[in-house]
Amino acid sequence: MKTEKEKMISGEYYNAFDPELVKGRRNAKNLLHTLNVKEYRVTKKAKEILKELIPNTGAGFYIEPPFHCDYGYNIFAGENVYFNVNCVVLDCAPVNIGSNVFIAPNVQIYTASHPLDAELRKTLENAYPVTIGDDCWIGGNSVICPGVTIGKGCVIGAGSVVTKDIPDNSLAVGNPAKVIRKLNQEPESKK
Repeated sequence: MKTEKEKMISGEYYNAFDPELVKGRRNAKNLLHTLNVKEYRVTKKAKEILKELIPNTGAGFYIEPPFHCDYGYNIFAGENVYFNVNCVVLDCAPVNIGSNVFIAPNVQIYTASHPLDAELRKTLENAYPVTIGDDCWIGGNSVICPGVTIGKGCVIGAGSVVTKDIPDNSLAVGNPAKVIRKLNQEPESKK
């Protein structure tokens, strides 16, 4: 029989009030409090906190506090990943971020979801993974919804709400975000 944590990570309905999950969130909140309030600047101690909070990262992983997440252990990042201030990552399911990714201020990445049925929603929730490919730039105040994959080399315009997958090398903007052009092609206005 699966644990509630195993159900959560695999996208099944799970009970978020399971003691193991509550403990994991509490641990993350304690580390985030130290990072966001006591350290605030990126010091040696702040880097140690980040390594404990988000252990699955490559070299050059950097976060400008304040930062918020549910667990931390479900965030996987390649090399040279930068989060600017006020980012939120609801990492109930895995969040996979490639290398050389820049995430602007106030970006929100959600894996957490809830049943549409009101009765079921009272006791259970679920989550879907998010993937961001290598060499992406996510513009400020963007929201990436559960289950979305953003391909390699993409730019997501500021304020966008990404509700569907974005193919490689695309510029996507808006609410909901739509691909307005491929980045390896000349814009229509210059042809």
